[in-house]
Amino acid sequence: MRLVEQARSIFAELGYTVEGTGPEFRAERAWKVVHVNTVLEYGELPTSSSGKFHCFVAEPDDADALEEKLTQAEPSYEWAIIVVDGDDYQVERAPPGPRVSA
Repeated sequence: MRLVEQARSIFAELGYTVEGTGPEFRAERAWKVVHVNTVLEYGELPTSSSGKFHCFVAEPDDADALEEKLTQAEPSYEWAIIVVDGDDYQVERAPPGPRVSA
């Protein structure tokens, strides 16, 4: 359950309003709603009907396998992975930014 608490804390510190309990919750700020899934044990990936933005919070040992699974699945939503290691975290994979053309 520690990973869930850390995920909730990260999003709260980033200024999101966190709603829901358990390993899946919503984080909302301004116009953006992010569906957050903590990766303890996962089977099926969320469907696109559960939102446009998804963030997966994982421990270091799970990050590579999760990224590979998401890359192969090519979900229709934007996704990111945050890796939590102790009290530290880093964004391992963020959704692509807006495209700029010249």
